Order: sequence, then structure tokens, then C-alpha cells
Amino acid sequence: MLDATLKSQLKTYLERVTQPIEIVASLDDGAKSRELHDLLVEIASLSTLITFSADGSDARRPSFSLNRPGADISLRFAGIPMGHEFTSLVLALLQVGGHPSKASAEVIEQIQALDGEFTFETYFSLSCQNCPDVVQALNLMAVLNPNVRHVAIDGALFQDEVESRKIMAVPSIYLNGELFGQGRMGLEEILGKIDTNAGARQAEKINAKDAFDVLVVGGGPAGAAAAIYAARKGIRTGVAAERFGGQVLDTLAIENFISVQETEGPKLATALEEHVKQYDVDIMNLQRGEALIPATDGGLHEVRLAGGASLKAKTVILATGARWREMNVPGEQEYRARGVAYCPHCDGPLFKGKRVAVIGGGNSGVEAAIDLAGIVAQVTLIEFDSQLRADAVLQRKLHSLPNVKVITSALTTEVVGNGEKVTGLRYKDRSTDEVHDLALEGIFVQIGLLPNTDWLKGTVELSPRGEIIVDAKGQTSVPGVFAAGDVTTVPYKQIVIAVGEGAKASLAAFDHLIRTSAPA
Repeated sequence: MLDATLKSQLKTYLERVTQPIEIVASLDDGAKSRELHDLLVEIASLSTLITFSADGSDARRPSFSLNRPGADISLRFAGIPMGHEFTSLVLALLQVGGHPSKASAEVIEQIQALDGEFTFETYFSLSCQNCPDVVQALNLMAVLNPNVRHVAIDGALFQDEVESRKIMAVPSIYLNGELFGQGRMGLEEILGKIDTNAGARQAEKINAKDAFDVLVVGGGPAGAAAAIYAARKGIRTGVAAERFGGQVLDTLAIENFISVQETEGPKLATALEEHVKQYDVDIMNLQRGEALIPATDGGLHEVRLAGGASLKAKTVILATGARWREMNVPGEQEYRARGVAYCPHCDGPLFKGKRVAVIGGGNSGVEAAIDLAGIVAQVTLIEFDSQLRADAVLQRKLHSLPNVKVITSALTTEVVGNGEKVTGLRYKDRSTDEVHDLALEGIFVQIGLLPNTDWLKGTVELSPRGEIIVDAKGQTSVPGVFAAGDVTTVPYKQIVIAVGEGAKASLAAFDHLIRTSAPA
């Protein structure tokens, strides 16, 4: 299964293994079991410290566990972890084999101190770029603490479980048989949910911090660039981010970030964070801004966080980005993650052979419809305007697909369901006012983004669209408060533009500091 290049790379990685690993597979007579058998045999052949046996008795087949003789580790993959999950497999092998994790000593200590019984099940899809974060976090917890057990399950391969649990979005995480969460979650976020005292301890630490010269709120491309430029000036810099990487984490292919021919969102987000960590920047992850209290009489600005803590700074750079725009129609919230989805790359495989709709005729919507057409039985693309707005090359590709139907001049009015999952969609023909019903199982919403500025209303001046109004230097209506990236009125929401705007806002903040702190 592994080509020569990948095999050589894996062999090099496995040289870091210091302790024996047992791979125990549970297989049946199916083609997927044979495929998994061949993969595991190939992996075992790359290191003398790895042994393989196929005498497992787990009910999920094909599946396999990774064990260390003499250790109490419960870590299992149900399915064949290729695609985005191949990295999860490699990391699991290394960690079970004794190679240390890159997690901080504080986080490792927190994992090892967890008390109780935690049995996690994560349903993933091989095309999901959000799933590896969850799988890798829970695998590490299972390696470090015998009270934590984890099995990562390919939802496309175990459709019976997906159907019985009514799973319609990945990653879906179960803890002790109950739904624990859906969507991307990092190690610290998972720990925060199961370690009930973690939030209070973190808030206490944050409250004790000295004031920053520059405080960046947001950890996307704009926030990362702003932090780097500030730190390079030698001034005290902090970053408070709800999730480092921001919207980039939900982006699959990136082919227009200059000098990088092609990459994926999660990879770019990791690179951004690693670059910031090269400097003396205080990164406070999982911290969402809740209120901005502007400075008075030359004092300090204050940013209050959702966890109860607050930070103070001489200047603030707002880089909170944007989120998926919702349709705001009856049924959308009720059936969110039960047929209503926002990430076709992540959740598309769960709708294999089913009928879906894509809402939105821009580039994102048409790209989603093209991707889904290769998985589902039928795609109906619904566009409010009288014509699609996507690039011509994308429209040509879309119209060449036999299982795609396009409906324009259509206003979606309701998501229809049976109480458990989506069963259809209702829309109005804007030309005739006629109402139509579509029978389907999934709806993918691709109608753009909304700026994350709800917490700033009444503090900084916002445009009618809710974006922060900035001048050519990124200055907001509040002196000493700057903004950058998709959250602002700057046109063209692109990663490369956000990076430049973040750098510009940081330089403007430094200019503000030296001018306002200069002696009279």
C-alpha cells in the first residue's frame, strides 16, 4: 500500500522508536481486512521493534490496536488510517514506541493526573482535515494515562454505527457512550472539558499577567503576522486566540499563498503557530474575547475573556476573523450536524449514495458541489441570484457532471426534517413566488462569512455588514486599537491579504506606542 517514498520516510520516523510495539489486528474475510493486513505487515517490516499478529478479537473488523508490552495502553483504529489520518497512525506508533510528545510538560502532567474512566470513540472520515487533531489528541491521552481509552473509527467503513448513532458530521466524539462533541477540538480544549478545574486555573494565571505593549486578539494569519512583527520590535507581545489558526483550519487546499505552491489549511495553521513560537510571544489559546474596554485618560485597554479572565495592554490589535454565514431559516439550527453541514470535505463521505443540496453559487458553493458529486447520488445547487457567481472554469466543470442539478433565483425558506435528521428543503422560486420541496438527506451551506464582531458592538465603529472600519494603517475609531484581516472592511478576504494587514496593523501599533510614550 505504501509507495517507495512514503515507505522510506516511515522507516526513518520509526528509527525514533525506543520501546517494542505490538500491533494486534482483528480481521475478517473482506477486502478491507486484506488491505489493512497488508498495510500492517508492511509497517511491521520497517522496524525490529514492531511485531504484528492477526489474532485480535475486537468486534469491529477490520481494526487494530497498538500496545506496548507491560504497559496499559488502550488505543485502536477501526478502519484503515490513510488519507489525513496517516499522520495520526505515524504519531501513535512513535508515542506508543516511547518517542516523547511535543505537548508541553504542563499539559502532559495534566493528562497523567486525570482521575476517572474515560472511554472515547471518534468517528472520522479520511477526507476530513479537522479530524486528525481530535484523533491525535485522544491517542496521546490514551498513551499517557491508562484511565483513557480511545478508538478512532472510519465512519464511511462502519456505516451501521453511523446510522444507528445518527452521525451526520465528523469528527463526532463519544465519551462513555454519550456524545461529547463535534468538530475540531485540540488537546487543550478536550482537557478543558473533562478537567473541570482547568478553566478556573487558567483564568487565575491570565489575570496575574502584566500588561502587554501589544495584545493581539485572534490567532489566524492576520493575528500571527501581527504578533511576529510586534515581537521583532522587542516589545511585550501577547496573543489571545479562541483557536490558533482560525478559519484557515477549515480550509482544505490552498494554492494562492505566494511562494507556497500548494498546502492545506491545518498545515499552514501549524506553520503559522510554529513561526510565532520562535519569538517571545505569550500565546493564550482557547481564549475568546467577550468585551473590549477602551483606555481612558492615557491608561490601558482591557480585553475581557469568556473564561472570566481579563488582559490589559497599551495597544490592541483585533484579528478575530470570520465564521460561516448561516441561512437563518427555520430548521437550520435544529438539524445542524444532523444533515445541515458547512464543510463538504469533512462531512461529504457520510452522505455517500445520498441526495444533498449545496446552498450558494459562488466559488465555494460550486467547488463543494463538484467535490460532493463524486461521492453522493445527486447534488442540487441552489443559488439566490439569477446566475451562478463562480469562476467560469468551475461552472464548466459543474455543468459537465451528470448528477448535478442547478436551480437559480431560489430563496431557501426552510430545512425540513423528521425530528431526528434532515429529510428535505423548501425553497421559493423568486421569479414566480412558487414554493417547491426537495427530498434529500443533506444540506451544505456555502454562502460566505460573517465577521466575528458581536462582542465589539458599541465599542469600535462597525460597517453595516458588521466589519470593523479601519483606515489605511489599520487604526479603528478607538485610539490605540487596531484591526486586521477578514474582520475588517478591507476588501478581498484572502490569506495573503490578511497576513499583510496584520503586519501593517502591528507596525502602526508600534508607531502609536513610540509616539504616545515619548516625553513631552
